[in-house]
Amino acid sequence: MRVLIGWDNSEESDLISLYLNAQEETAVIAGDSQELIELAKNSDEWDVILITTKLPDDETAFNLFQELRKIRPDCPIVGACHTEDVFRLARFLTNGMRSYVLRDLGGDFVFLLQTTLESTVQAVHAEREQRIAERMREEIDSVRQFQESILPRDLTAPDGYEVAACYEPSQIREMGGQPVILAGGDYYDFIQVNKNNVMMLVGDAAGHGMRACMSIMTMQTLMHMIRSKRYRKTSAFVEEVNRRFSSHSVNILDGSLITLLYGVLQTDKHVFQWTSAGHPIPLLLNCDTGEVIQIETTDAAGTPIGVDDTMKYGTFKTKIPPRHRLLLFSDGLVEAFPANDQTNLFGLEGLKETLRRTKNSSPQESLQALLDDSHEHTQGAGRHDDTSALLLERLH
Repeated sequence: MRVLIGWDNSEESDLISLYLNAQEETAVIAGDSQELIELAKNSDEWDVILITTKLPDDETAFNLFQELRKIRPDCPIVGACHTEDVFRLARFLTNGMRSYVLRDLGGDFVFLLQTTLESTVQAVHAEREQRIAERMREEIDSVRQFQESILPRDLTAPDGYEVAACYEPSQIREMGGQPVILAGGDYYDFIQVNKNNVMMLVGDAAGHGMRACMSIMTMQTLMHMIRSKRYRKTSAFVEEVNRRFSSHSVNILDGSLITLLYGVLQTDKHVFQWTSAGHPIPLLLNCDTGEVIQIETTDAAGTPIGVDDTMKYGTFKTKIPPRHRLLLFSDGLVEAFPANDQTNLFGLEGLKETLRRTKNSSPQESLQALLDDSHEHTQGAGRHDDTSALLLERLH
């Protein structure tokens, strides 16, 4: 700790210098106001400044204090005054003096200086860290709100169907002693393309924060650019998105990856054509029997977007019978685990059990149950990843 001192008593100055420098501190003492000002201006290394309230008199000392505050606005200043002058501290303290020490006639106050100075510096550092934490929290919250703003709010299901969607960011880290809701990279969409076709997708960018958010924003922009083109197969659409994303600056600079489940529901034929780019395979629930199956083997998952711009993807078709529900989801649901047991995942079996239990509830209620059950599985630790899902039900 480097201490700059302005003192008005040479004998006490020697004692203070001897005591503080013997405690592995670096104390530099100025005997007059001009020298103190010059030292304050010419060094960037002071951790704290100690001045008397009589250097050389009350009024000059206060003016000196104000000047030091201008020169070193971020450096805490500690005052020292005689007991009979303690009332004079009021205007110092109301104008930014951090702390003070009382000068007794015997000079015993010297032995309190190190503790007073160190505690003042520690308090200032703690406040700075808290301000930084709050600023970072505000930045994170802004990114999170920006990311959530691109998610569709009101989904309109085609005739004969019901649909619900959900998104929930992870909330597990602490900053400044408080949990932080992190900005994430999950995304879903549900768009009626034309009379007989509905586009459905769930995406998940690797990581959290601005990088993941920008990856999703880039992917969404690319998809909107090429959506007007006609693609007979969902794989051709995903391959085009992958080609464009892989060559985009967001991916080139950061090596971003996105998993994606993209599909088109043909409502006149009740067929779901879909392609996976490294994303979990959807589940299909029979609301009459409670049977839940993955609609294809895990080999159909493919490779995430952004790995290789020449990647080829498969196209799959799934019939949606009456009274069946199709669940598209990100891995935040299945990978929920308690803090003390990372191998104990909520998993596909957890998803299936909740879907079976809520087969007679509305799609929105079923999705909320999935969020609640996976969160409960973490035993209060919270999910370590963002979670998004689309649940589509064919009514008849």
